[in-house]
Amino acid sequence: MLLALAFDYINGFHDTANAIATSVSTRAISPKKAVMMTAVLNFVGALVSTGVAKTIGGDLVMSANLINAEVISAALLGAIVWNLVTWWYGIPSSSSHALIGGVIGAVMVAVGHEALNFNGIGKIFLSLILSPIIAMILGYIIMHILLFMFGSFSPIALNDRFRNMQLLSATLMAFSHGSNDAQKAMGIITLTLLSGGYIDTLDVPTWVKVACATAMALGTAAGGWRIISTMGTKIFKLESINGFAADLNSAITIFTATFLHLPVSTTHVVSGSIMGVGTAKRVKAVNWGVARSMVLAWFVTIPLSAIVSGIAYLVIDGIRQIL
Repeated sequence: MLLALAFDYINGFHDTANAIATSVSTRAISPKKAVMMTAVLNFVGALVSTGVAKTIGGDLVMSANLINAEVISAALLGAIVWNLVTWWYGIPSSSSHALIGGVIGAVMVAVGHEALNFNGIGKIFLSLILSPIIAMILGYIIMHILLFMFGSFSPIALNDRFRNMQLLSATLMAFSHGSNDAQKAMGIITLTLLSGGYIDTLDVPTWVKVACATAMALGTAAGGWRIISTMGTKIFKLESINGFAADLNSAITIFTATFLHLPVSTTHVVSGSIMGVGTAKRVKAVNWGVARSMVLAWFVTIPLSAIVSGIAYLVIDGIRQIL
């Protein structure tokens, strides 16, 4: 359980940039105020639903009886290591991909592929793959609608107006982030409790909700400045109207996924939104070199975190046998 909370904490500071990068880069809000606001809203958002937690806990493995605490510990270690590495280098990779890759790697080494629920994994993969594409398309559309409605305003007046509106969109983004991301750790802890016989069903206990919400909020309060630089400035030079469009679109996409009990990568959704918004201005406005590097990180996260988790399981199991 401590490892799951550690993952949630790291997820908080690793993904803080997702909720505040646009509003900070356009100076709609100071970094310190943005981080604290996001921490509070992440906590509140984490308490609103458990549908995604049940998907994570129930759709990755065939049965909770097939795994144990060692397997889950190895899965979490793999995800944590990958998150820390990508955070250190300022790469906005996906905590969701890292966690799912970690579970797959640990289970395959410990039990074998027959323990994996490939139908459930396929559904989760589809959600993770389609969500940034949908976010990019919708970001393009929303930006065009805003330009059609407000394009006659002077750039100064437009930025002043949308700088204030960014506070609303950043609030929605932070709340939606908590509503989806914190549930992944909830699902893992609940799966652990079920596999250990501490609970009888995959219903998330209240104390697990509060613990995960608190861990994510504390992690968010720690900040994630390395990734904020990449998300807020290196993909596309954001103005206030662009930041508003990207945050609003990201929040809508994530809320929809949470409503459908589907886990998505907040990092991927926000990145897709920023790319779509930038493309609406002009294709060359987007730094596609940075975008390609991010997409590469998206694709390698699952296999690399799976490898790390598999190695972690072998080490844990070896220590257990020695002791």
